Amino acid sequence: MRIRRNSTHRRRLGAGKIAMLAVAATAISFTAACGGTGTSSSDGKTLTVYSADGLAGWYKTQFAKFEADTGIAVNLVEAGSGEVVSRLEKEQSNAQADVVVTLPPFIQRAEQQGLLQPSGVDTSAIADADKDPDGNYVTLASNFLCFIANPGANPAPVTWDDLLSEQFKGKLQYSTPGQAGDGTAVLLLLQNLLGKQGALDYLGKLQANNVGPSSSTGKLQPKVSNGELLVANGDIQMNLTSIRDDGSKFNVFFPASADGKRTTIAVPYVMGLAKGAPNTENAKKLMEFMLSSDVQKTLGTEALAVPARSDAVAADTAPGSPAALLNDVEVYHPDWNTVITELDADVAAYQKATGS
Repeated sequence: MRIRRNSTHRRRLGAGKIAMLAVAATAISFTAACGGTGTSSSDGKTLTVYSADGLAGWYKTQFAKFEADTGIAVNLVEAGSGEVVSRLEKEQSNAQADVVVTLPPFIQRAEQQGLLQPSGVDTSAIADADKDPDGNYVTLASNFLCFIANPGANPAPVTWDDLLSEQFKGKLQYSTPGQAGDGTAVLLLLQNLLGKQGALDYLGKLQANNVGPSSSTGKLQPKVSNGELLVANGDIQMNLTSIRDDGSKFNVFFPASADGKRTTIAVPYVMGLAKGAPNTENAKKLMEFMLSSDVQKTLGTEALAVPARSDAVAADTAPGSPAALLNDVEVYHPDWNTVITELDADVAAYQKATGS
């Protein structure tokens, strides 16, 4: 299995590097299911997409366009990043999903377990670093880890050490490493900043404030918004969309190290064709549609995400846009090949350090 960028690769994102446009959304109804299995039909009239949560609003519009163009409906099943792959694994003998979208390292795990197949779709507009050379998966949209804080947090957290404050005892939660993509990203980012043992030491201390495990990062948003939690992890695409569309009341921030440097980690949405997909050919049509220039250009306005296609990128540094938030924030790009080979051991060490 081969993939993407060197584990030591970092870069600072300037405003011109990120594509974001004005904030607007269009709501068009579509078939959606949260939980349960998919409902793909063997006659190809309905496709099923298993996706990590966060893109539902964008999917709604784009799937409606796809159905209008092709007559093929799309059923969406949302779950946590790890759960998406678990569903694929459980359903191998009777595949339900046609297309899967999840975060690394779970998309790599799906490939490793033989749950994906080469799609053969045209990915020439996607950078080599953002796709599997064997054609098993391709980045759909770029995204980045962040944290969110309820305005009632006083003082507002700024640094990683601030999260250890007594103020957040029983008021802080982050999604579980090994189960959720954003939760796994928390562990990986801390490993990058503090080393593996340093990350475990820190998370062991943080456990005194942690409410408990969560397999879905998205479920933490309303808890922070209503004050049940004061701090949680998230990602900028999902959190900015929640602020815009749901009126969520929380602030997005990137915890700083002691020297004031803020760092995040890339956690893109990655798409693949499920092995044994009931409707392979129509699934490929959907994937090609989602990677088309016209659809990719809507990611900024509708999803507050960064297009995977370089020709769909347009700079926008308006306040509250991802570009503005990421200005002067260093981005860490892990070597996901290394991550996936070490993940089980890292998660086991995390569980031991936190007593979870």
